[in-house]
Formats: sequence, structure tokens, C-alpha cells
Amino acid sequence: MTELAGSGALVTGGAGAIGVAVARRLLALGAEVTLADVDADGGPETAARLGCHFVRTDVRRADDLTAAVQAAGARGPLRFVHLNAGIVLERSYDETDESSYRRIVGVNLDGVFWGIRAAVPALRSGGGGAIVASASLAGLVPVPLDPLYAMTKSAVISLVRSIGPGLGAEGIRLNCVCPGFVDTPMAPAVVREMGFPLLRVDDVADAVMAIAAGDDNSQAYVIQPGLEPFAYRFRGVPGARTHGDGGERTVSATGIVGSAAPTG
Repeated sequence: MTELAGSGALVTGGAGAIGVAVARRLLALGAEVTLADVDADGGPETAARLGCHFVRTDVRRADDLTAAVQAAGARGPLRFVHLNAGIVLERSYDETDESSYRRIVGVNLDGVFWGIRAAVPALRSGGGGAIVASASLAGLVPVPLDPLYAMTKSAVISLVRSIGPGLGAEGIRLNCVCPGFVDTPMAPAVVREMGFPLLRVDDVADAVMAIAAGDDNSQAYVIQPGLEPFAYRFRGVPGARTHGDGGERTVSATGIVGSAAPTG
């Protein structure tokens, strides 16, 4: 497990319910925690109540995430980053205007990409550590209720699986969590009305910390009520068939795009 006592830790979307729950666990392990959030009113109050540092951060902006990483690293060598900021749209594709599209892509996807870009050099200089990005079960299954949310979360999963293998050699583990519906204000009203079982915030926070403490890399962990978190098994794609002097053979695409890419 990465040693967190006396080290820096960053949580984006830190003023939200999941961010607060993760921060509490990090503090209990002795980490110096920085909460990054766009909420300039509630964020500082939440951080003060917990005993954390706060930095106002719009995760759509690369410069803001760089500043957040620097703030976290100033409190101790950075060892852990939870890229947790996210929003829902709950709007059909034909009802989505450009402003709404840019906002959800900016928060849910750009915030993860620029967060990784900003965090890796700091983790590298500190000798390694862990990044856990918040994806969603919506990134693995069709979600007609909120297709833009599903799109961004699917992209986060692909990003983690594509970048993670290259970071592993540097002692940096990159994984993502894919919770089902969580009992937060983001849970759709229709889900509550149906009586669908909801995850507790603590379930998600416990999974995030378990992933950070483990040895896995480039994995997408599914979290559902009543089940232990597990790494999702992705099916491999068929290889291309080629004919030559040696007869027919199958060529794997992973040999071209990166043999280290996880396929299952």
C-alpha cells in the first residue's frame, strides 16, 4: 500500500458527498488532504470542518488542475489523487444544446484528462502513487436517460485503460471506479421512485481506498449494492486474418496499438 501518512492527497469534486467521504478516510490515514472544487462558497467551509486545505478549481481548465496539484504537493509529497468531479445532464441527445454538451464533457472527461496530466509529474517526482478516476456503470451499459453522461464515463474508462499501462512502470497506478446509482443528489428521481437499490456514499469511498491500496493497474472496478467491488472483464476483439507464404494466420491489433493494453 502507498504510504499516506504525511503525504499529499488531492480530491477533485471534494466538496461533494463522495469527495468528503474519501477525504475523511485519507485524513484517518494521516494524509494531508486538499479538496479541489468549483464551489467557492461551500468548499472552504467543508474543508475547514474536515481539517483539509481548499483550492477553488474548475476542472474544465488545465491551469486550475495544475494549480490544485501544486497546492496538494506543497503539503507533502503527492501520493494519491481522486479525480472525482462529475455532473449529470439527464437530457436526450436531441434536447442537448452546445453549452450543456461542452459543460458535461468539460467536467466529466476533460477534468480527468487534465487531472492525470497534472498529477503524473508530481507523483513521479514523489516516487509513485495512485490515481483513481470516477467513472460509472453508465460507462459500461447503454443509458438512454442520459446519453451524454454515459458517453463521458465510457471515455474515462477507455482513457484509464489506455494510459494506465504506460504509467505502471513508473510506480503510478491508474484505475477507475464504476459505481451504480449512489444515494446522492445526482441519483435520478425516477430511480428513487422505482425503489432501485442505491449504493451508500461510504460504499464508494471504501472501494476507492481499497483500489488505491491495491496493486492493480488500468482496471475498471464495478461497484453495486450487495456485491464486493470487482474488476470488470472486457472481451478481447478478434484478430485480423492474413494470408501469406506461411499460410493463414491471425494478427492481434494489440501488437500494433500497444501490447501492454489490457484486454480482459
